[in-house]
Amino acid sequence: MTIASWNINSINIRLPQIINLIDTENIDILGVQETKVPDANFPIDALNNKGFHVFFNGQKSFNGTAFISKQPLTNCRHHLPGMEMDYQRRFLQAQCNDTLLINCYVPNGKAVGDEKYDYKLRWLDALIAHLEAQLKQGWSIILMGDFNIAPTDDDVYDAQLWRDKILCSAPERQRFQALIDLGFCDTFRQFNQQAAQFSWWDYRDGGFEKNQGHRIDFILSSAKSTRYCVDCVIEKKTRSWERPSDHAPVIATFDSLG
Repeated sequence: MTIASWNINSINIRLPQIINLIDTENIDILGVQETKVPDANFPIDALNNKGFHVFFNGQKSFNGTAFISKQPLTNCRHHLPGMEMDYQRRFLQAQCNDTLLINCYVPNGKAVGDEKYDYKLRWLDALIAHLEAQLKQGWSIILMGDFNIAPTDDDVYDAQLWRDKILCSAPERQRFQALIDLGFCDTFRQFNQQAAQFSWWDYRDGGFEKNQGHRIDFILSSAKSTRYCVDCVIEKKTRSWERPSDHAPVIATFDSLG
C-alpha cells in the first residue's frame, strides 16, 4: 500500500496535479494539507467521478486537510482532542483496517515568541497527548502532514542562518523528538540519511533551483506500522510542474496495513 502526504497549497489550483500524482505513483491514500476551501466548495464530485473516496475538513482561504483514498475509510474525526474550540481546520483522522491515519497541518508559528508560536506549541502538545492515548489503546498509527518543523540541522539548508528561528527552534524540535520518543519512526530517514533532502522551498529567490529548503513534511509510523514500511521518498518532480505547490509530496510504501 502506498501512502502519500502533500501540502498542496490550494486544492482548487492543484486538483489536476493531485490526480496526476495518484495515477503516476499508484497512490492508495493521499493526505493533503492547506486545501484552502470550505467544505461546501470541496471538489468532491470531481474526485468521486475518478473513483476516489474523500474525507475533508476545510475552511475558506486558509488551512484545511483531506484524505483522498482508493478505498473507503471509516471513523472519521475532525477535531484534535484538547483543541475542540479551535476554529482552524488542521486535523483529520480516519481508520483503514486496524490502522489509524492522522493527517495534520501544524501551525507555522510566525516567529519565536509570537502568540502564534505559543499556539503552535499548544497544538503540538495536544497532538502528542492524543497520540500517546491512542498508542496506549494499542492502535497502529500512521501520522502524516506538514509539521512546520525541521527536526535537525540536516533538515535545513543553512543551519546557522536558521538557528533558533521559527521551524528550527529548540521547543519545536523538542516536540518533534517527543513524537519519536513515543515510538514513531521518521520513515524517510529510515531509508535516506543524507543531508539537504528537503520537502519545501520558498517560491522566492529561486529556492528550489538552489535547493535552499527545509524538510518539514513527514510520514511517521508507529512501531506496529514501521515493520511493514519498505520505502519512503520525497517526490521532487512535482516542484517542477506548472504552477507548483511550494511543497513536494512524501510517499511511503507499506507491505501491509493492520
